[in-house]
Amino acid sequence: MALKNIIFILVLLLAGGFFTLSALRLIAWLRVGKATNRLDRLGGRLLTTLVVGFGQSKILRDTVAGPIHAGIFWGFLILLFSAIEMVLEGLHEGWSLNFLGPVYSGITILTDFFCLLIVVGTVMSLWRRYISKIRRLQVEHEKLEAGMILVTIFSIVVALFIQNALRVHVYGTDLAWAVRPIASPVGTLLHSILGNGSTVVFEIAWWMHAVLILAFMNYLPFSKHLHVLTSIPNVFLGPLSPTNSLEKIDFEAEGVETFGVTDIEDLSWKTLLDGYTCTHCGRCTSVCPANQTGKVLDPRGIIVAIHDRTMDKAPLILKKKTGAELSADEQMVWDKKLIGDYISPDALWACTTCGACMEECPVNIEHVPAIVGMRRSMVMMESQFNDESALLPDIYGNMETNSVPWGGFGHADRADWAEGMGIKTAAEEPTMEVLFWVGCAGSYDDRAKKTTKAFAELMQIAGVDFRILGTEENCNGDVARRTGNEYLADALTKTNVETLQRYDVQKIVATCPHCFNTLKNEYPQYGLSAEVMHHTQFIQELIKDGRLVIDRTSASSDAITYHDSCYLGRYNDEYEAPRATLENVPGLTILEPARSKDRGLCCGAGGGRMFMEERVGDRVNVVRTNELLDTGAQTIAVNCPFCTTMITDGVKAADKIDSVKVKDIAEIMREHVVDTRHHVS
Repeated sequence: MALKNIIFILVLLLAGGFFTLSALRLIAWLRVGKATNRLDRLGGRLLTTLVVGFGQSKILRDTVAGPIHAGIFWGFLILLFSAIEMVLEGLHEGWSLNFLGPVYSGITILTDFFCLLIVVGTVMSLWRRYISKIRRLQVEHEKLEAGMILVTIFSIVVALFIQNALRVHVYGTDLAWAVRPIASPVGTLLHSILGNGSTVVFEIAWWMHAVLILAFMNYLPFSKHLHVLTSIPNVFLGPLSPTNSLEKIDFEAEGVETFGVTDIEDLSWKTLLDGYTCTHCGRCTSVCPANQTGKVLDPRGIIVAIHDRTMDKAPLILKKKTGAELSADEQMVWDKKLIGDYISPDALWACTTCGACMEECPVNIEHVPAIVGMRRSMVMMESQFNDESALLPDIYGNMETNSVPWGGFGHADRADWAEGMGIKTAAEEPTMEVLFWVGCAGSYDDRAKKTTKAFAELMQIAGVDFRILGTEENCNGDVARRTGNEYLADALTKTNVETLQRYDVQKIVATCPHCFNTLKNEYPQYGLSAEVMHHTQFIQELIKDGRLVIDRTSASSDAITYHDSCYLGRYNDEYEAPRATLENVPGLTILEPARSKDRGLCCGAGGGRMFMEERVGDRVNVVRTNELLDTGAQTIAVNCPFCTTMITDGVKAADKIDSVKVKDIAEIMREHVVDTRHHVS
């Protein structure tokens, strides 16, 4: 055995042993998190991994950085064969993957191509980070490490390319099935320059390639680039659909003394893995409505803080389990707080739970559940609120007393909006085609009641046999749940589910996306099995079935823009039904804002922010409204009572309330359907 092989085997064993210890350490730290099942629906997980993980579908949403990163990623997959071949050759001179025959020819061709692509990609990445200075990449304490990693990748690939280029000139022949369309001519040129020095340069390149790969592999567990190892597993173990429901708390379980997330042991192991996997790319932060309007919230910072706390506390948790005493310095680390020392409470309260961060994350990290989990501990364990959330205790009191977030309303008045419309309650007649879940805003808010009545009239025109719960309807609990008061949300949910089950409700339609999402995705945790639809979906269904007929005699000349609500769009992947409904109106021109569909900007009301003050930075609703106004539309269409309020306030702030109207899709369609109730056959 050659000296080269002996030295390599020793280096490989040392590197492999050190990496194994690091990997076992990281896995052990994950185990301090709570258990969660992420091995269900294996077929869906494999498909998601292929599309998002290997296909880089979310990375490619960025039309500039996406292809650069995807090219480097796919190149690394191809260059894994070169890494394997490096190990084989290091173990025994002459060992290779040449036995793969024609497949090896394909590998060597792709290796040439991707070596070039990665070199270009790393140079472009360095340029974007240090010359163009893309904002989301300007994290001061990460600049040196990021540059070092990119230079290392560049060096690994250049070293591989040089050894491939010179191989034939060192050994006199190349591997039988090797085809190197780029490296071969470059090698000829290099050899003409280097002459007998080609062998020395080849050996330097070979060792440089081998040592850098092994060093890089061992550096990853200690760096922000750990995602190189964990991103594919994280995608496989991540959500298979939009994260539209929160984990239920069993308040009756024995031995439960804390609620919500006070520290890392209250997070699931998957959330700790999210911390390992965060790429620090800042895509989440770049689309966060709170961050982009000057608030302290940084979704990337939240996940990085979870990672940092895991690195600090997890080894101490394991140490204490052995019965060992903590040192004074370790005790100081132990006594720190996740919320306060690592994560600002103001950041947690600034979140609108819009889900834009999760939509954009290329490795399917779940930011919002972690944020709401920490809100739960602040509310239920500490009663901790900041200046902006100071009104929430009063909101909770209103919901407990009258089952409505706003004060000044009585529960007995919940069905007053329906007076004179001939609408029956489920108590009056329990047999029904559809239950209309009106919601708090639709029942009490004067502006939202116009939407409620318009939709009710559309159902009457269509001959839908519907009922309402009236005074038996309670707040759905979304505001309490998203602001952290899960105890209150749990009580409201149980009461509502009991009522719905008593009437054997099979189909529910709601005009509020927050009600819709809660009933559809969270109430099943409590036993509800009814079909739940949003009113825009139901209206479109009625039009398709011919139960609603559009008036074709009076075409509209209105230019309209549509605002996607987060809880219908990103949370439930429904973008087409509202647009398809509007497209039924003849002559109506729909103008899309700069940010729409899954890239749409939140109105600022979600996550309980509807009931909080906004005192820092620009107002989210004003920024969003200005985007909608920039389309030049005379009407802004919405599908949510919260959005209606926020966008209307934005139009007022722009002093355009007399020239631009804000209307729910139900109101628009009510203006354009034939009222068959007045027709005599």
